[in-house]
Amino acid sequence: MVEIRPQSTRIVVFLTTAAVVLALHAAGAVDVKINFAKEFDFKGVRTWAWNPQGLGEVKMARTQEDDPEFMRKRAEPVIAEAVAAEMGRRGLHQATAAPDVVAKYYLLLSTTTSAQELGQFLPATTQWGVPPFAPATQSLEIMNQGSLVLDLSAKDKVVWRGVAQSKIQTDADDKRRTALIREAVRDLLKRFPPK
Repeated sequence: MVEIRPQSTRIVVFLTTAAVVLALHAAGAVDVKINFAKEFDFKGVRTWAWNPQGLGEVKMARTQEDDPEFMRKRAEPVIAEAVAAEMGRRGLHQATAAPDVVAKYYLLLSTTTSAQELGQFLPATTQWGVPPFAPATQSLEIMNQGSLVLDLSAKDKVVWRGVAQSKIQTDADDKRRTALIREAVRDLLKRFPPK
């Protein structure tokens, strides 16, 4: 009979838990990219406000039945709350007049495809002893893709832009979608101000 030591059991439980958490995080991973104006002095930024012409826009390119206005009404309150909370965590205060930076978001929802054909990665030559293949799709992946773009402008010029992208599961409930938006905003604004 094998003797199991309490210390070994704790290590196995810890490693298993860590692997599960990492796998779950990777499944809903948000890819973040930022760009900023290198000549802008971010040290002086203390206040922010939403763009007076509107908080943002929703652009959809999935089906003919897409309703960007309906999606904006669902997503905008979550985005607005998440941005306000994250800006506050960074020591920025929401201003009513003359803010240092003005925020505007763009929510882009689309469908992307990825396909592979039989023989796609083989050279089209018979010298290799491989006969030419008739194109036949072997793998087809269709996914909903979402991008949240957050622009921060000063004097009508974008000085910081963050883009968060993720695959979106169509069968996800509102709770999961809200969590994904909050995660995207958090991951974006972790990188503001730029170092």
